Amino acid sequence: MQEIFLDTNIVIDYLTNREPFSKMALRLFSLAENNKVRLNISAISFTIIYYVLRKNNSPESIIESLVSLSGICNVMPVNQTIIDQALRSDFKDFEDAVQYYSASQNKNCSAIISRNKKDFQSSEIKVMLPDEFLRINELL
Repeated sequence: MQEIFLDTNIVIDYLTNREPFSKMALRLFSLAENNKVRLNISAISFTIIYYVLRKNNSPESIIESLVSLSGICNVMPVNQTIIDQALRSDFKDFEDAVQYYSASQNKNCSAIISRNKKDFQSSEIKVMLPDEFLRINELL
């Protein structure tokens, strides 16, 4: 089974039904639920998602969504090594660096899926848009 890493923006698209991006995000999650791909996300995504969703949702509904998310995705830890790598990296954005080094822990990860490919210019892992990944893998 192919393993991919989701940038937080893809997960937020999925959880908030953010148009026009949610269609592709929903397709990725549907593939995971049908055991066609394995989704990986960084542990820091949970705090970012909570922060973003709290503006329009109750804490209880957000926690319910995050519990569901943790059941669908493999959560990649963030530890001292990841933080040190991110701090020493040439990524322009620290959060993107943490995401990248979190993804790089999974040696089976074939791609990082993000709507902001430019954020991962220093990536040694292939970075793809959701529709690009789905089209190339004939999963669209």
